[in-house]
Amino acid sequence: MSMRDSVKAYYGDTLQSTANLKSDACCEIAAPSPGVQAALTNIHPEVSARYYGCGLVAPETIAGARVLDLGCGTGRDVYLLAQLAGADGEVVGVDMTENQLAVAREHQAWHAKRFGYANTRFLTGYIEDLGTLGLEPESFDLVVSNCVVNLSEDKPAVFEGVRKLLKPGGVMHFADVYARRPAPAALKSDPVLYGECLAGALAWEDFLAMAKAAGFAAPRLVDHRPLAITDPAILEKLDGLDFVSATVEMGPGAVSACAKTADPFETPSLHAPSTGCC
Repeated sequence: MSMRDSVKAYYGDTLQSTANLKSDACCEIAAPSPGVQAALTNIHPEVSARYYGCGLVAPETIAGARVLDLGCGTGRDVYLLAQLAGADGEVVGVDMTENQLAVAREHQAWHAKRFGYANTRFLTGYIEDLGTLGLEPESFDLVVSNCVVNLSEDKPAVFEGVRKLLKPGGVMHFADVYARRPAPAALKSDPVLYGECLAGALAWEDFLAMAKAAGFAAPRLVDHRPLAITDPAILEKLDGLDFVSATVEMGPGAVSACAKTADPFETPSLHAPSTGCC
C-alpha cells in the first residue's frame, strides 16, 4: 500500500473521531475568538466530530473572499470560513478521502439553511495536483490548510500549486506540524506516525527553503505551541525528536534580504502543550 493510500485509510476508516488520535498533533493551538466561537456552534455535530486540524485557520476579515481549503476533510473549516466570507464569498474544499467528503456533502443543505445562503463547494482531488481540478489561476484571495501539508509526499508541488491559484495580494494561511530536525527515513514508512502528522512533518528550516523556492516571501509566524506526545510506543520510535504545531501566513513574492521568520522552536509560546491526546 502506498503512503497516500495509507493516509486515505487512516483518515477515512481508522479515525472515526478525535478520540482515536494517539497524539495531540491534531488539536487547535488557541481558544477561538468570540466571533469564531459563535460560528463554530453553527456547524453540524457530525462534521465537527471528525475534525483533525492542528490550528485555527480563520482570519476574520474575509467578507466576500474566495477561499480554498486544502485537505478539507468533513468540512469543518469550510463551513466556518463560509460564515466569515458571507453570502458574497465562496469556499471551495478539496480532499482525496471520499468517506470524509461524503460527510461534508451530506450536510451542505443543512448548513445552507442555517446560514441563509449556499456558498460552499467540495472537490475530490489531490492537493499536489491542484492544476487538474479546473480551478482558475489567480482566483483565490485566501488558501488555508489545517494539518494536511505534512501528509503530502510532494510538498513542493503543494506550495507551487497554491502560489499559482492566489490572486495578487492573496495569502496562504495554514497550520501544520514541524520537526526540529528532519525525521529519519525509517519513520516515514510508519503508517501510524505518518497518519498522526509526525513522520511527514517538515523540519522548520526545510519548510522555509521550500516556501522560498516555490515563490513565496518570508512566512510570518502567527501562533505556535509545542506538541505533547505521551503514547509510549510513539515516543520510543521518535527517539527524542520533538515537534511544534505552527500557524503561518505567506504570500507570493521575493524574500527580502532583511526579512526573518521567527523560529517556533526558539520563540516562547503563549500556549503550553496539552496533556496528551485531544
